[in-house]
Amino acid sequence: MDLDKTPVPPPAPQHYEPGEGCLTTTIRIPVRIVVLVLVVPVRLVWDLLAAGARALHRSVLRPVGRGIALACSWLYESVLAPVGWFLGRALFVWPWVALWRYVVRYGFVVPVVWLYENVLAPVGRGIGLLCSWLYETLLTPTGHVLGAVLMFLGKVLFVWPWVALWRYVVVPVVHYGLVVPVVWLYRNVLTPIGHGIALTATGLWTGLVWLLVTLLVTPLRWLHRAVLAPVGREIADATGVAWRIAGQISRAIGRALKWLAWILVGQPVSWFYRAVCTPVGHVVRDYVWAPARKAAVETGRAVGSALRSVGETVRQVRRDAWRALAGPPRTAEPVKAPLDGARTLRGTTTVPGAVPAPDISLRKQV
Repeated sequence: MDLDKTPVPPPAPQHYEPGEGCLTTTIRIPVRIVVLVLVVPVRLVWDLLAAGARALHRSVLRPVGRGIALACSWLYESVLAPVGWFLGRALFVWPWVALWRYVVRYGFVVPVVWLYENVLAPVGRGIGLLCSWLYETLLTPTGHVLGAVLMFLGKVLFVWPWVALWRYVVVPVVHYGLVVPVVWLYRNVLTPIGHGIALTATGLWTGLVWLLVTLLVTPLRWLHRAVLAPVGREIADATGVAWRIAGQISRAIGRALKWLAWILVGQPVSWFYRAVCTPVGHVVRDYVWAPARKAAVETGRAVGSALRSVGETVRQVRRDAWRALAGPPRTAEPVKAPLDGARTLRGTTTVPGAVPAPDISLRKQV
């Protein structure tokens, strides 16, 4: 139920058609009362459902939908699209490319092209030249004479007899034995009978339509115009007015419930927060929490300083104990150079009497 929505003013009353009878005026007020009583609970339930649906959409469905959309977008862009692209190329592109490039091309196309260019084309050109020579030198004169003879024989055997039969036998017989009687019968017998049947059917249809209009259509039209249309219009108008009034009633009830909730719950809670919780919180913050936090900070600093001094004392005691056990540290003796220009291993030994290593130079050997 939208409590903050400003009420919509009802539209201007509709102008009814002229000639409204007493039936329309009589049923208008009762119908509007009945419809208002029936519509108010429906409008209240509708406003409650609409408010709940909007709250559910804002608090649950929209965040869940955005999360699902982001997850699906990430899954598509990061997983499905690369995998699908790789699988598509691996299954439908690379095999056919390899088949065309390494099997069809070199195993079929190249041999067929070579065979056509080097064998079939020269053979075909030779056969064509031979056939052209034979046609021009032998077949053309003989074919002309033979064609003329065959055409004459065909006309004599298959054309002229059938033309003569059609022109001098079939046409006269059909014309004078069939067409003329049929035309006379159609003009003098069938046409008058058809005209009479058409006039009779037209009269019967006109009478049937008149009876239907008089006995059925006219009463139904009067019933619709005088009863059903006014009743339906009044019910529709009453439903619209009742829906708007029910909306105003629903908003008034919502405002009343909001005011009642503020008076019974919100105002006492607000007064309790301002008059009790806020001063108590300030007192706790200024006289309990701040001194406790300051004391905790000072205590932490003191403990840290004590732990650092204890650690330094422990390290000093450990060094003194190590000196007492192992003695003071020895000073480093000076490095002695090897005799006769020779050097020992790595040239840094300080052991007296060590045998000098031979002076080996890798550069000289290389």
